[in-house]
Amino acid sequence: TVKVTPLGSHDGEFCRFDRALILEDPDGTRLLYDAGRTVAGANDPRLGRVDAVLVSHMHGDHVGDRHIKQVNAGDCENPEITEVATPSTSSVNIALAKKARIVTGSEMPQFFAGKLKALGGDPEASQVVRFGGSRKVGGVTITTVPAVHSNGIAGAMVGGALGNMLDAAGLTAYAGPPTGYVLTFSNGLVVYLSGDTGITAEQDSVVRGHYGARLAVINIGDTFTTGPKEAAYVVDKLIKPAAVIPSHANEAATRGGQVLVGTRTAAFIQATRLRVHVPLSGRTLEFDRRGRCVAGC
Repeated sequence: TVKVTPLGSHDGEFCRFDRALILEDPDGTRLLYDAGRTVAGANDPRLGRVDAVLVSHMHGDHVGDRHIKQVNAGDCENPEITEVATPSTSSVNIALAKKARIVTGSEMPQFFAGKLKALGGDPEASQVVRFGGSRKVGGVTITTVPAVHSNGIAGAMVGGALGNMLDAAGLTAYAGPPTGYVLTFSNGLVVYLSGDTGITAEQDSVVRGHYGARLAVINIGDTFTTGPKEAAYVVDKLIKPAAVIPSHANEAATRGGQVLVGTRTAAFIQATRLRVHVPLSGRTLEFDRRGRCVAGC
């Protein structure tokens, strides 16, 4: 089975800034997806070994401009995100500490290579995978797919005089288009990681038509990404996986591990016909090659 473990801000809950997932192949290869603000730095004991870090785009809540000091600090709606990770970012700090690769598309690899080099790491550990191509880490084949969103690098991540100039002008540095990922695991399971996106034609033609994704991780937060009804349309009509994990809800979605009435997460569950697995922090879900949850469900 493929193991999927959410690393959120509060144990057993699905909270406002939760994005990060550890995905583990049957051969033991471990990938960290969008570390964001809820991984408590490179020494977070929940990380374990990390073979590769995936970053969908350069916004702070995904790449990690700051992060929690410890799990369960603050509350689910307003976690205490007090630790500043710029200009290096949490993703770079984790990759450096874990001796992991950073695998990204677009123009992001050059940025990460520069950060790794500046910190004494190996710039070659930042590796590109372009749309339509693939790269293998352990038993996992990684490719990127289009996402419709923005992808600027904030001045705080650039640092120095140039970073200050960007902030003063209200601009960001160019990082190319944002991405999603399709991961093919050694047991045959194909997983789609949406990143932040709206509805795209590629979700039908590429994610379903070419790769045949059986498990989807889909953003549902609305305003900045697809909302609950739009995300339900994407998974029901375009991708058609066996199961779905909601992400990026931008809310305190649960209390005591139960989905709260009136939340976007509740609206998504009601709108889709698929089996929805809410990503409760620290609770590992296991999926077979067909995308069926067989443990931790």
